[in-house]
Amino acid sequence: MSYIADLFLNISIRNMIDIFIVAFVFYKIYTLIKETRAEQLIKGIIVLLVATKISEWLKLFTINWILEKTIEVGVIALLIVFQPELRRALEYIGRSRFLTKSLVEIKEEDINNVIEEIVEAVASLSRQKIGALIIFEKETGLNEVIETGSRIDGLVSSGLLINIFIPNTPLHDGAVIIKDKKIKAAGCLLPLSENMNLKRDLGTRHRAALGITEKSDSLAIVVSEETGAISVADNGKLSRYVDTKTLREILRKIYEPDEQGILLKWRNKDENNQQ
Repeated sequence: MSYIADLFLNISIRNMIDIFIVAFVFYKIYTLIKETRAEQLIKGIIVLLVATKISEWLKLFTINWILEKTIEVGVIALLIVFQPELRRALEYIGRSRFLTKSLVEIKEEDINNVIEEIVEAVASLSRQKIGALIIFEKETGLNEVIETGSRIDGLVSSGLLINIFIPNTPLHDGAVIIKDKKIKAAGCLLPLSENMNLKRDLGTRHRAALGITEKSDSLAIVVSEETGAISVADNGKLSRYVDTKTLREILRKIYEPDEQGILLKWRNKDENNQQ
């Protein structure tokens, strides 16, 4: 214990930097191999190393010799079997500034990816005139709404969003709830707006979008099944015929709110929008 205490007391700033760099490199390597066959291989190697050490401690000389020779031959085998993965990893390092990319740049890249995935999905649904209702959870929790649908907890992707709203599928009639970078649930039921002055041409999706934004600080995106028009609801108000450029600006306000807390600033293209 005294040795461990002395070790921690004698750690210098240079040692801390050294440890941080090594930890960061291992983290990046883990993100590269996560959910690939290489991940299972790493687990197998760890088991093999542990077994080798245990056999050494227990003085099982034959088993220890076999395991050591297996590891020696295995290193060469790994280079041959996983040559494509190693090449892709090296290409990734050279292409994306593996070690020099700052945390700010990583966050900005993640935000841009999420926004583009959502815009791409909404634009595709609009072109195909497929009805959709997407809700963005902000400060007010929507757990009671999420419980009415099917849990997903998947990363936001255009393919997943489009497939959810394909007609005649189990979840296409409900709403999708998005929190940060994840699709929390789909097929959710929303309260309808209690505003008696809404136009008669507004369908159930638009009334549900207004209803949830009247009861929370969430934001809703609606794609009309009849016209393919994109609408955005916020604070109980509806803006219709929103283009993809404006939608991208709205989403950026959600993921990067300004200092004044202003969440929406977009052009109103319809003179008769709901006030």
